[in-house]
Amino acid sequence: MSRARPARRRLTRRSFIQRLSFLGGGVVLLGPLACKRSSEEPKPAKDPGPLGTTSGGRPTHTFSSFEFAVVAAATERILPKDEDPGALDADVPVYIDRILQTPSMQPMREDFMSGLAALEHRSQRMFQKGFASLTPAQQDELLTLFKDSPPRSGEAHFLELLTVLTLEGFLGDPSYGGNKGKVGWRLMGFDTVGTVAMAPPEGYDGPKCLRECGVHK
Repeated sequence: MSRARPARRRLTRRSFIQRLSFLGGGVVLLGPLACKRSSEEPKPAKDPGPLGTTSGGRPTHTFSSFEFAVVAAATERILPKDEDPGALDADVPVYIDRILQTPSMQPMREDFMSGLAALEHRSQRMFQKGFASLTPAQQDELLTLFKDSPPRSGEAHFLELLTVLTLEGFLGDPSYGGNKGKVGWRLMGFDTVGTVAMAPPEGYDGPKCLRECGVHK
């Protein structure tokens, strides 16, 4: 029995990622925006210089050190490490910090930062602690509240952005700062001979596949 449970969790992780982004192979969820990004480097129009650092000492450009810790904790609850790598293993927070510097993503950056501030405010109000200091169960409770907020609310929108960007960072091209060691591609089975991971086939339309397969209606 102890061997059966890890197998189920691995299947659940893979199924979760497939349903939300790949469905057997492909890249992420944002449709035209994702296509536009492929030819646009995630660089700011003017480099503001580092705002803070990660726990490993790398400079951050969208988040302060405190904000980065909150993002790191939140993404790890979206894709927690178990038998398979989690968001932190794939450098997902680094990806989010970098991609939100893309000039065309300024509205998304503003929405994300507002949602991040709301998450921290709610954490302080409910638990008298910052989100990064909460237990995993408390973090899940708070994120669930955001998920279950009215569909057009800022909280629900933030949770959607957090989920999409987490999956992008886990499954996207490593040149954008995430998918460290190509762990996301390996998890989804994009491997060739040996240990070299391959990207999804050229021209693959992930959102189209999701629509045709009936995952999103």
